[in-house]
Amino acid sequence: MQIVRTIAWVLILFAILTFSFFNWNPVEVTLWDNLVLETKVPALVIIAFLLGLVPMWLYHRSVKWSLHRRIRSLENSIKSNALSRRHEPGKEDDGTPAPAPASTPETVDSEAASGDTLTPAGRDPASGKPAEGM
Repeated sequence: MQIVRTIAWVLILFAILTFSFFNWNPVEVTLWDNLVLETKVPALVIIAFLLGLVPMWLYHRSVKWSLHRRIRSLENSIKSNALSRRHEPGKEDDGTPAPAPASTPETVDSEAASGDTLTPAGRDPASGKPAEGM
């Protein structure tokens, strides 16, 4: 993308230089009734170009800055929220892993009866016993 931007600026510079070479004529610009400015045509073109470009460029930079600021704020809130959930107040973390819940035959049967898709093939989901006919 940087190469496209560079090519565009080089083309603009080339166009301004070509225009300046062929139009190096003095002109009089009346600013007020008694104030007259004598300048060359390329200076007027460059000033008009900058008067149009600079405000739009400043507006673009301000919008880009505010959007980056909003993104950083949202990212920081997500990070702080994740960190606060990891370290809940009231729970002491002594470094020992929490014991895994023990599975009892009743919970295994109830999981199989509820339509668990992880039951081994060839077993009856209601009883957990091998299916007949296999």
